[in-house]
Amino acid sequence: MRRDTNKRSSIYLRLLKLLVAAFLISGAVFTLLYGMGECLVDDYYSNSDYIEKKNEKYIGKLQEYVRKNRLSTENAEELTEWVKKQRVLSVQVYKNNHLTYDSDYPDQEWGASSEQGYYEWESCYEVQFADGAADIVISGKYYFQFYTFAMVAELLLSFILFLGIVMMGIRRSMEYIRKLSSEIEILEGGNLEYEITVSGNDELAQLAECLDNMRCSFRDQVEKENYLVRANQKMITNMSHDLRTPLTSIMIYTEILKTKRYKDENQMQEYLDKIDRKTHRMKQLSDRIFEYSLVTSEPDIELEKPELFQTVFYDLLSETCAYLEQRGFRIVLEFQWEERKIRINPDYLVRILDNITSNIIKYAEASIPVKVCSVYTKEEAGISFENTCRPLERKEDSTGIGIRNMKNMMDKMNGRCKVEENGPLFKIILLFPGRQENMPRQLLKKI
Repeated sequence: MRRDTNKRSSIYLRLLKLLVAAFLISGAVFTLLYGMGECLVDDYYSNSDYIEKKNEKYIGKLQEYVRKNRLSTENAEELTEWVKKQRVLSVQVYKNNHLTYDSDYPDQEWGASSEQGYYEWESCYEVQFADGAADIVISGKYYFQFYTFAMVAELLLSFILFLGIVMMGIRRSMEYIRKLSSEIEILEGGNLEYEITVSGNDELAQLAECLDNMRCSFRDQVEKENYLVRANQKMITNMSHDLRTPLTSIMIYTEILKTKRYKDENQMQEYLDKIDRKTHRMKQLSDRIFEYSLVTSEPDIELEKPELFQTVFYDLLSETCAYLEQRGFRIVLEFQWEERKIRINPDYLVRILDNITSNIIKYAEASIPVKVCSVYTKEEAGISFENTCRPLERKEDSTGIGIRNMKNMMDKMNGRCKVEENGPLFKIILLFPGRQENMPRQLLKKI
């Protein structure tokens, strides 16, 4: 039975939940790392001389640039060009306590009316220009670099955590897929008895169950083919023996007739009659072999639409019983019609009843009645024929190939053919799939 996939156990939904959970966890960790990073950067700036060292470094570079290019405090364009190259600096130039240059407003002209002085907390350094010494107030956005580095590290750690959670979440599914792959390799090696592991209730479990069902189906098919091969070999062996016996007799009688080693015309006619009987026997055997090979080689047949059990069998039983009565047999009916529907192949059913009729005429004791009964189970409906066998004149009279033909035809109609033997009593039962329904039963009157 195919397993129904639970929507809550669907791989898509589980993956979505995993991604959401990983995103929330990594987001929370990123927020925590971001806060810790800011605190660490602020603490570092507050308790170290990093800013002072960076300012001194840039003042040294500015002094070298001024000296090399012989700049004065009025060369605003050159100063602006140098500041842009540093990228993270802001520079103000004061001469005689008057602002003469501000890198934040490089195009503005500063004169004597400009704001004088600078705050005490600002870092101020002296630089020698071509027109004299000037005070330089320098401030750098150095912390942006640290914050940027910290942000990149926090994002990287959060992404690694996100990726790790996702990989851990799908690890179980990946291990299951690898297990299925190894089990399929075992099946490829020919071990059809190895069961595929079915775990969970998602699409992978459904796939595993389908693979296991396919394994069972293929195993059953192989076993059925092996059984048919063995049955065919056995049948060929038996039929070869059954054909060889009358063929040997025909060859002996033919040799006698050819050499005229008979007493008189009566003995010659007796030999001819024996040859005729043996020939008819071989014809019957060859017909049975042909029927057997035809049934076993036919593909799956088409069955008719479901019909009532009575509709299918009433006329066929009437004709069968009437024919047997004409051949001197007495028929006893113990039959009830239950309103069940069965599916059959008309050609197969006629051939089966013909075989049963032929076997009754050939092997049944005519002085003992033949019983025809209805047979019902919860899932099946069918008929049975019971007769008493008369002693066979020759051991080779019965080959059993007719029974095998009927069983093969019943199998192709999804039914069963059961044979029961108890001493001289012989019973053959034909059963067809047909569920029991709560409908009235009708007693069959004598046909």
